[in-house]
Amino acid sequence: MEGLVELKTTKTGNGNTTVSNRPEWWLAGQQQAKARYEALPMPKRKDEAWRFASVQNLDLAPYQPAVSVSDAERARILEASVMCFEAAGHAVFANDQLLSFQGANDELQKKGVIFEPISEALAKHPELLKKHFMEQPVVLGSEKFAALHRAQCNNGILLYVPKNVQVKLPLAAWHWLSGANGAVFPHTLIIAEANSEVTFTDFYRSLDEQPGLAVSVTDLLVGDGAKVNYLCCQSWSEQALSFQLCSTLVGKDAYAKSLNFNLGGIFSRIESHSRLAGTGARSEMLGLSVCHGKQEFDQRTLQDHLAPNAWSDLLYKNALNHRAKSIFEGLIKVEVGAKQTDAYQTNRNLLLSGDAEADSMPGLEIANDDVKCSHGATTGQISSEELFYMLQRGIPRHEANYLISVGFTEEVLERFGNAEINEQLREMIADKFRRGKNVKVEAAGDEAIDETNVRSLQGTV
Repeated sequence: MEGLVELKTTKTGNGNTTVSNRPEWWLAGQQQAKARYEALPMPKRKDEAWRFASVQNLDLAPYQPAVSVSDAERARILEASVMCFEAAGHAVFANDQLLSFQGANDELQKKGVIFEPISEALAKHPELLKKHFMEQPVVLGSEKFAALHRAQCNNGILLYVPKNVQVKLPLAAWHWLSGANGAVFPHTLIIAEANSEVTFTDFYRSLDEQPGLAVSVTDLLVGDGAKVNYLCCQSWSEQALSFQLCSTLVGKDAYAKSLNFNLGGIFSRIESHSRLAGTGARSEMLGLSVCHGKQEFDQRTLQDHLAPNAWSDLLYKNALNHRAKSIFEGLIKVEVGAKQTDAYQTNRNLLLSGDAEADSMPGLEIANDDVKCSHGATTGQISSEELFYMLQRGIPRHEANYLISVGFTEEVLERFGNAEINEQLREMIADKFRRGKNVKVEAAGDEAIDETNVRSLQGTV
């Protein structure tokens, strides 16, 4: 475990020791984070913030910071970093090193838009990073892993949009993990000033199906009247251990929409914390996970209403096959002064196997009586009525199951609302169900699941 927090040192021309040529304040933050990481205990099953989670999967001992990719791997990664939509700029990282970069165009740069890898932004825009980098609270249980991220992070994206600037096309970053037991720490910091608008997508991918560790942090700072759409598209190796920590701060009359889209990882912890800090703030939190085999997706959310007349709406949906497991724990918190809060929270789970498991714990904590809040969770199998309807129309059972499962995901994509990006997500969902046909796991009674049953549950494309 210690190898993860040993900071790399090099010799400068004058013989002094430095770490990756980073500023002193950055290095001091890394050292402080290292001490905090080592001081904090590993989560335990009895910890409320880790209730139902398989904490035995959190052994970090096998992992080491990922090394540079080979020329052959670089070529494969660049070829696979393809988007189905036109982007205003994009970056491709592999093992936290920048492979390719297309910055914002001249028009956006003239308007003051900053789109830079963090490794370069430390020299070009240190004031923004020093003020905002990892300054948002991590309160949902992964404080130890946030400290590990701060100690190890050396790259990612800084996106700054000045006042009154609208970026019409999305921007995107690819983060790749290559090599067995490698660890990566991608970071995204988006600062949208008053009345600005931007859409950003993070793609998290593994080059091969090998074990690895990914600890990512995203901070969205949405100024007064601004609008930010954010997508985290996670498709790490299904042997990877993944942590995704997202914080959103929403100002007066601002609007933030985020989608956590998850397909990869053997154990994935997803935390999303939205703070509505200004009157009239709006936050829409979406989640969509498709899991099979023995994958486990652990989702924890907080809608924190700090100001009056704010609105938040959360919709998380999970489709689970074989012995996959999902955990959802969400809280709507209304502070004393947050009168006329309007908040909703919904978690829906579709079980495609009798051995799949979904644990849901929605909750409310309200300190103001002038509010409108609701929460709910549902878990069930494919509706027999829907299946009967399709069978009566000549659709084979396996195809009907597949179509119903895909239809279950559509509500979230429609809420996200970006037609071009959604097409790419639909292709990834179809591929996930297709690959699920070949997954073989031991049933709860230690008997192998019948291949025919797996096919009937997943269907074909």
